[in-house]
Amino acid sequence: MEISQLSEALQRDAVWVVFLNVLLQQIGLPVPAVPTLLLAGSLVVGSGQFASVLAAAIVASVLADWVWYLAGRAFGYRVLAGLCKLSINPASCVSQTESRFVRWGIGSLVFAKFIPGFSTVAPPIAGSLRMRQPGFLLAAATGAALWAGLALGAGWLLRNEVSAAIAALDRHSGSALVLLAAMIALWLGWKLWQKYRFRQLSAVPHITPLELIAAMEGDQPPLVLDLRGPSMIAETGPIAGATVAEHDLLLHAVGEWPKDQPIVTLCACPEDAGAIQAARQLLDAGYISVRPLKGGYEAWLAIALDKGMVTSAI
Repeated sequence: MEISQLSEALQRDAVWVVFLNVLLQQIGLPVPAVPTLLLAGSLVVGSGQFASVLAAAIVASVLADWVWYLAGRAFGYRVLAGLCKLSINPASCVSQTESRFVRWGIGSLVFAKFIPGFSTVAPPIAGSLRMRQPGFLLAAATGAALWAGLALGAGWLLRNEVSAAIAALDRHSGSALVLLAAMIALWLGWKLWQKYRFRQLSAVPHITPLELIAAMEGDQPPLVLDLRGPSMIAETGPIAGATVAEHDLLLHAVGEWPKDQPIVTLCACPEDAGAIQAARQLLDAGYISVRPLKGGYEAWLAIALDKGMVTSAI
């Protein structure tokens, strides 16, 4: 849809256009909502529709968040793992965001909309951690009101500039499309570069689950750092002999562990991303022998079940 067509649609039925746009964006589709809110703010505030449009944005945002909350409540960490797998950058593991969510509490939901990436995973994390639904909905609504209200307000304050920008885009629609395509290409190139850089960083020696189990039974067992998120640990239980750790507090988790003694990092991330990141951080801090567990928690669980170390997968 061209800018002029969007502008005409907003003038005809701003409430439904904003509702559908925000709902699709918040449910996870790559549909930008802020430009629509800015445009709506520049067009509808003078007609007295501000409250209706703001309410539509809040309802759409909370509805999408509620769907993700229910998914997290029903399927737990599997929803979070699925979101992590969809990321074009495997190094952005959900468990890191989940730890921050737990640390910041319900207030994080109020500011989630302003933090790229965090806004997507915060609702299913809240569901998987069994946050009380009334508190979740109140925090989600408050955050949506701040996010949408600021965008609509900015559109009204900059209404002259927005109108001039729309006119310029209409006059130079071909150039605008080329610029948009270039910006998308740059964004995609940056994400692919991040993925390539992660591949380079992944070139660190791993340890297999069988090797880890043998080492844990030896005379000098390694320090095992379990980097899974709180919801997954609560759902599946801790790993015997492992120390629960967070990426942001990694050196604190290591404590006084000698730098020449072995350390193993494990997570439940695609391509062992979180475990590799943690291993790299500890190696850079001077620890000599740090290896991520190949295959992560799922690989360890499969071997543990086969050897009778655990009775069932929860």
